[in-house]
Parts: sequence; structure tokens; C-alpha cells
Amino acid sequence: MSAGRIAVIGGGSWGTALVKLLSGNAERTGWWVRSAAAIAHIRKYGHNPNYISAAQLDVGRLALSDDLHAVVAEADTLIVAVPSAFLKGSLEQLEKAEIRGKTIFSAVKGIVPETNQIVGEYLFEHWDVRKPDLGVICGPCHAEEVAMERLSYLTIASQDAAKAEAMGKALNGRFMKTTLSDDIYGTEYAAILKNVIAVASGISVGLGYGDNFRAVLVSRAIQEIERFVDAVHPISRDIKEPAYLGDLLVTAYSTFSRNREFGTMVGKGYSVKAAQLEMNMVAEGYYAVKCVHEINGKLGVDMPITEATYRILYERIAPLIEMRLLSDKLA
Repeated sequence: MSAGRIAVIGGGSWGTALVKLLSGNAERTGWWVRSAAAIAHIRKYGHNPNYISAAQLDVGRLALSDDLHAVVAEADTLIVAVPSAFLKGSLEQLEKAEIRGKTIFSAVKGIVPETNQIVGEYLFEHWDVRKPDLGVICGPCHAEEVAMERLSYLTIASQDAAKAEAMGKALNGRFMKTTLSDDIYGTEYAAILKNVIAVASGISVGLGYGDNFRAVLVSRAIQEIERFVDAVHPISRDIKEPAYLGDLLVTAYSTFSRNREFGTMVGKGYSVKAAQLEMNMVAEGYYAVKCVHEINGKLGVDMPITEATYRILYERIAPLIEMRLLSDKLA
């Protein structure tokens, strides 16, 4: 099975990285970028001026457009790479009929804040997408390392094995390897929770905690993630697989992690707003922690790291106090 004509929806870091991978395999890749100025720059210079500009793009293989309707109409398979905070607004430009019958892969690592749903649930409920038509693209992988062509790995999840395999082939390449999964719920929720944990990890960095503390933090975090995903979608899964543990590790430790950077700034004393303004990039963990906190109000899962992060970001508890209390709970 072939993925057919593929289009990427989103011109940010992940959208750019995915386009770089796809253009190495596909004859023509559609790409919706909101900014006409960015499109003109990409066509002229072969790189995105706003995100991971080190990624050299084969412009001759790209069908760039700021017309979302046109990009969607030309594609058989859509990869959605819009930050979750802007997903609803972006998709509402379309009619349901425009995406009906298309295969959709989500590369979004966040919860839709207006509905407290992962992207899959949002598409099922509000856009009438069928479960066999949905897939998830997750790590462990940083867009920045894709730009530098460092060996990387992606997990492709879908309940339709043929569609997962077709997308894996489209993304595979000289420096990218893919593995397949059928756990669309667990991989999505794990990708969201690892961003929350990365914020907590960054806060500990900003406060001056060392590697020894973070080793315990991340060890407890994977247990927290397992408890949560088992509560929302109880199937047999190995939490030690790269899609879960690997994605957590790379996000919690890497200096490329926007969520870790955001947390580090908060730990150093920046207000949430000041940290967001200085980064000029979306840290999905900020929005995710509130949504997960609200979802867990119904589930009652033991999530001390998530709750500590929520109190720091939304209840304005001093990071030093909250992290000291958390350190006792992690023992």
C-alpha cells in the first residue's frame, strides 16, 4: 500500500522536519504554510526562515501554498503538525467534506485545549474521522536533529497496519528509521505527558538540582505515564518501548527540548508569560499540564510530578517550594 499524495499541514519545526524527510522519498509533497512571506523565502533560499533554518529543503519537490483548501484537496494523506493550541482554529477553515475519506496522521504532541481531547479523539468526535483513517507520528525524535541529519527514529502508530507501514516507508531514509505500533491512544497521551515531565525537568535545572535528582524524577515519571495511559486506554503495552520511555528521555534531558527550556526559565525566576515571550515558540507542556490536570480530576490517577508542575504554572506556587515538596514524594 502507498500513502499516495502526502501533504503536511503546519510550517513550524515539526512541519519543516517532516517535509525534509518526505521530500527525500516522494516526487511531490504538499505543504501548507500560513505565512506567504515564509513561502517566498523558502522558494528562494531553500530553508524555512522561522524554524530549524539549518534544514535544507528540496524546493523542486514541494508544492507550497498558504491556501489550506488547495493543499488538502490535492492530498490523499494529511500530516497535521500544527501546535495543539492552534489546531482547532486552523482546521475550522475547512469543511468536514474536505477531509472525508483521507488518511490523517497527527504529529501534534499536545491536547486540544478547547475540548481537553487528544487530537485523535478530537478528530473522531468533531470531524467524523474514522479510526482506521487515523495515525500518530511520535518520537523519540527532535526536529533539530532531523535538520542536522543525525540518525533518528520515529514511531508510526495506526490501527490499520498497512497505513502505518506506508507512512513508515514515506518517512524512512538515510538518517531516519521508523517502527510501527497499533497504540494510537497510548502513544498520543505519552507524547503529551512527556512534555509535562520535560517542563518539570527544566524547572529542576533552573533551580540548580543535579543529574542525580533528574534520574529519579524521570524514573518516577515513566511510572506516572504508565499509570495514566493504562487508566485512559487499558491495553497491553510495553512502556519501555521508544515511543514511551525513549520519547520521555529525549524530551526531559535534551537541550533541544522547548519544554525543558521553558521549565528552566521558570525555575530561574521568569514568569510564565515572560518565558513564553522570550522563547517565541510554543511549549506544548504548558497547555498540556492544565488539560491533564482536568482530565485526571475524573480519573484520580496518582500523578505527583504533573500536579506539582500544574501548581507552579497555574497556581503560581514558588518553584523552589513545590520542587522541595515533590522531592520528598519521589523518594
